[in-house]
Amino acid sequence: MITQETLQAVAQAAPGKTALELRAQFPGVMFTECGEDDIPARLDPVLETPTHYLYLFTNASGHCLEFTGDFNGATGIVVAARADGDD
Repeated sequence: MITQETLQAVAQAAPGKTALELRAQFPGVMFTECGEDDIPARLDPVLETPTHYLYLFTNASGHCLEFTGDFNGATGIVVAARADGDD
């Protein structure tokens, strides 16, 4: 389970770090990274920072990753870098 506190800590740590570095800093949380353009426009991030959009995902099906808004069921965080020029 990912908490709001964990998400806030990830938001503070994410700038300048890779998914591998975030995994080391937050054991038990899965991470993937991408650019904001890799995320479908219909999805809303659970947290926005000046440099990133953060989304939750789950692998509850055991087969594919799925975006989720459910903190209790989330197993990982997508860290999507904002494009240059975004505020």
